[in-house]
Amino acid sequence: MRAGDFGRRALLVVALTACARPGPAQDPPRTGAVAHEVAAAEVGMDPILLARIDSTVQAALDEGASPGAALAIGRHGRLVRLRGYGVLEPAEGAAVTPASLYDLASLTKVVGTTTAVMLLVDDGLLSLDDRVVDHLPWWSAGDPRKNRVTLRHLLVHRAGLPAFRRWFLDREGRDAYRTAIGEVALESEPGTATVYSDIGLMTAALIVEAVSGLPLDAVIDERVFAPLGMNDTGFLPDAGEMARIAPTEVDTLWRSGLVRGRVHDENADAFGGVAGHAGLFSTAADLAVFADLLLRGGTVPPCSAAAPEGRPCPVDRADERRVIEAETVDLFTRRAGPESSRALGWDTPSGRSSAGDFFSASSFGHTGFTGTSLWLDPERDLFVVLLTNRVHPTRDNTLHVPLRRAVHDLAARAVLDVPARPRGEGAGGEGARP
Repeated sequence: MRAGDFGRRALLVVALTACARPGPAQDPPRTGAVAHEVAAAEVGMDPILLARIDSTVQAALDEGASPGAALAIGRHGRLVRLRGYGVLEPAEGAAVTPASLYDLASLTKVVGTTTAVMLLVDDGLLSLDDRVVDHLPWWSAGDPRKNRVTLRHLLVHRAGLPAFRRWFLDREGRDAYRTAIGEVALESEPGTATVYSDIGLMTAALIVEAVSGLPLDAVIDERVFAPLGMNDTGFLPDAGEMARIAPTEVDTLWRSGLVRGRVHDENADAFGGVAGHAGLFSTAADLAVFADLLLRGGTVPPCSAAAPEGRPCPVDRADERRVIEAETVDLFTRRAGPESSRALGWDTPSGRSSAGDFFSASSFGHTGFTGTSLWLDPERDLFVVLLTNRVHPTRDNTLHVPLRRAVHDLAARAVLDVPARPRGEGAGGEGARP
C-alpha cells in the first residue's frame, strides 16, 4: 500500500458522511474530488426503497449486527448511495464514512487474487488448464494426485483440497506455509467435489507470483489499484491510519487482544499479511470504482474528479482506460458449470444466497468472513458494496446474514425498469449466464 495515500483520501472522502445516520430526505454532502450521490430517478431507481435501505441498515446495527457499516450502491455507473452508518468502535464513537477502512477478508480472493489471474490470462502468461505443478513444481510433494490439479480447479474450488488448516498455531512465514501447502494431501480426486478452500486461493496467488516474478500486492497495485485511483486499497495498512480502520475480533485464541489494522484471518496473518485468500483492506468508495470497472467489461470511462457527477472517479481520467479484456471478465464471472454455483474465483447466486432473492441469475459476487460483501447484477447494471465489521468483538455474531439479504433485495426491487421477480421465475431461471 502506497505510503501517504490513505491520509490523502481520508481528507477527500470524510465530508461525504458527517453523521452516523444520514436521513433519506437529505441531499448528500458533496466534495469536488470524490463521487457524490445522484438522485435515484437519474438512474431509474425508487427513492423510497433506497430510503428503506438506510433504515434497514441502521435498525440492524441497533440490534447488534455490527458496530457500523459502509455502503455503496451504483447503477449505470452512477452512485445513489455512498454512505456510512453507525461507528467503527463503540467505545470511541467515530462515525463510519465511505473512507473508513475495512478488512475485506475473503473479498481478497476476487478483488485481489482472481483479478491478478485475469490479468495474466490476458497477457497470455497463464491458461486456466495449466497444471499447478507447471508453475509450482514443489506443490505435489504430499500427494501425487496433485499433479493433475489445474488452475481452473483452484478457482472453482474443485481441486480436492481441504477447506483450511489451522497452520497458524505452529508455523509462521512464507517458507513454512509453502512447505505446508505442498505437503497437504487432497481430500478428494481433482474435479469431483466442490469444497470452498482458502488453500486453493493461496496457491493461485503463489502461481501469480511465480509467473509474474512480482509479489501479489505489486501485481494488482500496479495494474489495477493505482491506475484506477484506488489508493485506499491494499495489504498491510499504515499504522498511522489506525483511527479510520474498523477493528475486528477480540482474539482470545492466538493474538490475545483486539485485532485492528492487522488481517483478521490467522493464516493470512501468519503468512505475512499478503495472502491469496485474505489480507486486503479497502473502503466502500474504492470498491465502487472496482465494481464499475467490472460492470463496464473491464474498462473505466473518462471522468473529472473535480466534477464526477455521481461517478466513481477518484482520479482524473482523460480517456477510457481498459484494465481487463471484456471476454475475460465475462469468462470469469459466469457460472463455470452445473456442479455448483461457482464461477472462476467468483460466486453466483443460488438458494438462500447472500445476494438475496431478486439479483438475477447472471449476477456474481462474493462475501468475506469479517462481514463484507460485493454483488453485481449485469442484468440490472447494478452493484452493491456492503462493508461491516460484524466480528467485532466476536465472530459468533451472525446478524449480518439477514442484513445482507435485505439490502440486496431492496436494491434489486428499487430498479424500476427490470421486474423484481425471484430467481427461477421466467426466462433464464436459476442457471448460468447464457
